[in-house]
Amino acid sequence: MTGGTIRSQSPFGEDNAISAGYRLPMIVIRLPYVAPWNWPQFHQHFALRLLPGLEALEPERYSRTVRVGDDVGWLSVQPLATQPALELTLSDSLAEHTVALVMRVRKMFDLDTDPTVIARHFAADPHIGPLVAATPGLRLPSAFDPFEQAVRAIVGQQVSVKAAVTITQRLVERLGEPCLCLSASRTDSLTKLFPRPETLASAALDNIGMPGKRVAALQRLSAAVANGALELHADDGSDALVSRLCELPGIGPWTAEYIALRGFGEADAFPAADLGLLKAPLWGRNGLTPRELRARSHTWRPWRAYAAVYIWNNYGISSLQAKAEEFSSAPAAGP
Repeated sequence: MTGGTIRSQSPFGEDNAISAGYRLPMIVIRLPYVAPWNWPQFHQHFALRLLPGLEALEPERYSRTVRVGDDVGWLSVQPLATQPALELTLSDSLAEHTVALVMRVRKMFDLDTDPTVIARHFAADPHIGPLVAATPGLRLPSAFDPFEQAVRAIVGQQVSVKAAVTITQRLVERLGEPCLCLSASRTDSLTKLFPRPETLASAALDNIGMPGKRVAALQRLSAAVANGALELHADDGSDALVSRLCELPGIGPWTAEYIALRGFGEADAFPAADLGLLKAPLWGRNGLTPRELRARSHTWRPWRAYAAVYIWNNYGISSLQAKAEEFSSAPAAGP
């Protein structure tokens, strides 16, 4: 852990209304990175997917509720203007999990990647090289909670990001437990925890706004995670994770690869059937087929996820950034 300190006052000021009546201190930790690192990239990523109540976003701060075992609380992350580092603030209710949470947040914000390695890897590539040179230092945003991201990926099959967020917000509002903890945002309260796997597995979701087959896929995944039948980790690599996920009915290669990429930050995960990757302007008017894109991607190993980040960025720029990944939808799900 780097630069961990304990504060005896709220990071929002002693007179701030949201600070009154809650336990102090809070844990404040500096998380350094190798520059360049792009806060606007992460801010846009969060803004497109934000789940109010579970998350809060300000111009220079991202916050969310946290559950680790039986302990609940919140975390808040903001970039530091005077040094290449982020500042992580944790509620003191999570103190015994500080080391684990630092590791998760570093992964979430991709702070351990050396952007010069990425730049060198793609420098000679005629397609990705110019994108990296034009926007150096883009990182791989990944989820705080892999199960949460797996749910988002299934909900997001064949729909826009906006539609997927709407449905996921319903799940949080209806099934998420209340989080009675101090809000880490000046503008939005953090009041909800993401639903537990066992809760999603047994809930009545007929009117949630998804087709029956997608509801079934979501509940099969949730049940498999809850009862331990699915090992939701990437300790043995993204290919093994993708293989395990594709064994579940309703989860095809796009969903599985996207979970590996966004849920675990796997550097070589690559959802080759993603429409945003296939239709990006750098491929010309007709785009590519999944087979063509997959063939090209072999030369990008072992950093294919970063190629995806840059291609999505190219696609987003062509849409004035407002639709980055918005129609990055899955093909028909697997069996």
